[in-house]
Amino acid sequence: MTGNEITLPQMLERREKRARLQAAFLQEHHSPLVSFSMNIPGPVKTNELIRRAFDIGEILLLEGLRHIHAEILDASETHEDTGDELLLAVDADPEELKTLAVSIEESSPVGRLFDIDIIDAQGRKLSREGFRKCLICDKQAQECARSRTHTVQEMQEAINDILTRGLMG
Repeated sequence: MTGNEITLPQMLERREKRARLQAAFLQEHHSPLVSFSMNIPGPVKTNELIRRAFDIGEILLLEGLRHIHAEILDASETHEDTGDELLLAVDADPEELKTLAVSIEESSPVGRLFDIDIIDAQGRKLSREGFRKCLICDKQAQECARSRTHTVQEMQEAINDILTRGLMG
């Protein structure tokens, strides 16, 4: 997969920044958060195809929020080598937001690569019912990730295939 490779320390630093921003949004708005990024294992977290998929996800998410009459109170969007991210503070029911997020992840041709987290006003992340399948096999994604069942190369090939089929197919 082409793109700028990032290091583990860069990813950890980005994760800390994201957590600080989420905490600031929660403290300021006392409302649920929608945290949208791409689920891209390996050292390349973004490139032109991944960014196009992110843009599609963002459009679907914003349309979905309008459809359920959710008011966006605040937003932060970043596009760095560590990945593309959108954070929204939203005036809406967190369960309704989770239903919307799962629907988008499951209905878009590239939705399997979307990572849309819902955090309630108390800072608790809502879990989906069931589990997400691995990009390569039918096992639980977390199980394959934890046991490193698939190589980074295999994961990148699967991602590239999803992006190619979903964006150009």
